[in-house]
Amino acid sequence: MTAKSTPAVDQVDASYLESLIGYNARRAALSVIEVFLQRMAVYKLRPVDFSVLSLITHNAGITSRQLCTTLAILPPNLVGMVNALEKRELIHRKPHPRDGRAVGLHLTPGGQKLMRDAERTAAELEAQVAARLSTGETRTLIRLLRKIYL
Repeated sequence: MTAKSTPAVDQVDASYLESLIGYNARRAALSVIEVFLQRMAVYKLRPVDFSVLSLITHNAGITSRQLCTTLAILPPNLVGMVNALEKRELIHRKPHPRDGRAVGLHLTPGGQKLMRDAERTAAELEAQVAARLSTGETRTLIRLLRKIYL
């Protein structure tokens, strides 16, 4: 093939990809996650760590099973994460009040402080990300995204 017959792309047509929910959701998520990772580095939190700690923050005594169900995490993956958070002295385990086989997860005082700061940082990030959306658009976007995965 000669250079003359080789097509050249001057302007990329991404219209098909841009018509896909998954593509747009992933692009939006990547732009948010990149900044999230930078901002949460000071707390040494990955998105999944933040999610787990946030659920414990707002649901003191939550069990590992409940965490796995809520976040769609496999139990073996959660075990190491819980152990690491406990080793960092951010959480501790207490016997469950109604189920003798279960253990509830609770924040330590250090975990409470870390999460107050981390959730404040996350709220600031969310406000910046949503700055181009009205309050109604933000609520609609979240409602529509939840319809897809719930």
